Parts: sequence; C-alpha cells; structure tokens
Amino acid sequence: MSRYVALLRAINVGGRTVKMADLCALFEHARLTDVQSVIASGNVLFSSRGGDTAALEQRIEGALRAGLGYDVATFVRTADDLDAVVAHDPFDARDPVIESDTVHVIFTRTSIDRARAERIVALGTDYDELHVFGREIFWRTRGRSSDSKIKPAAFARAVGDPGTARNITTVRKLAAKLRV
Repeated sequence: MSRYVALLRAINVGGRTVKMADLCALFEHARLTDVQSVIASGNVLFSSRGGDTAALEQRIEGALRAGLGYDVATFVRTADDLDAVVAHDPFDARDPVIESDTVHVIFTRTSIDRARAERIVALGTDYDELHVFGREIFWRTRGRSSDSKIKPAAFARAVGDPGTARNITTVRKLAAKLRV
C-alpha cells in the first residue's frame, strides 16, 4: 500500500460546500483506504494499492462527480513527489523569501515543457516571480498574492492546463503527514 495526497481544485469555493466527512466517504466509496482530510480546502490523504497516479485521479474524479454532481479536478501526488517539491528551492539566495512574501505551489497534470515554462516565467514582474519544476509552478509574490500584477486570463493561457494552488506551508504539512 502506498500513501498519496489528492489536491482538489475549487472545493468549498463558489458557493459549493462539502463537509470533510462526506468527502472522505466518497474516497472510501472509491475503494481507497486510510482516508484523512487535511484543512477544509480539498487536501485528502489516502492509501491505495494502485501505483498509477493518473488512474487514481480518474477514479477519484469519477467518485466525486457521482457523489457531488459536478466535476472536481484532482491532482494526485506521492510522498516522494511532495518531498521533492518541499526540498526544491527555486528562489535566488541573493533575494531571499522574507516573511511578508507569499509562496504558492501550483500543481498541474503534466510535466511542463520548455516552451510553456518560458511563457510562464515571462509573466514575472517586480512583484511576482515564477519558477517551473516538473509539473509544478512556484509562484512568489512580494506581499499578498491577491495583490499580484499577473492577470488570471494571461496566467491560464501561459499554463495551458488546469491546476490547483497551495501555500508552501500547506505543502510542507501535507508532505510531513504523508510520512507519518
């Protein structure tokens, strides 16, 4: 049995509310075990014998669609995947991340090729800094992310895939919980 985290996009936003106990029950109905929600924003830890994360994403999305009546994009990562994200430090040590900065990790489905990575990084401003690492995008804002100078439509065009964002602090907590 391997441990995974499912990062759900747009759960408990936009007027749709799902109780975490109900969400966990949907995962269990999908034949996943050791199910545990972490923070009521769509982070679910679980165990499975299956090692294909794309197949797990499809299974979870199907269970959520059947149980909730709408699509929920799902991004599954292994403990090793999250450990690699947490260990990666893409920001220049000469310009350290300080307490007032915000760092998010945006999880996407597929590896980001060079051309797409260049489009994403080119969105950077004096306030926003972006780095690509495999399937993930590190996004640093020098202050609140809500004050970003990047327009959502431009970001969506550059990324080209759906994704879901988590604060780096949440990513670290999830990685630690996967190892317990």
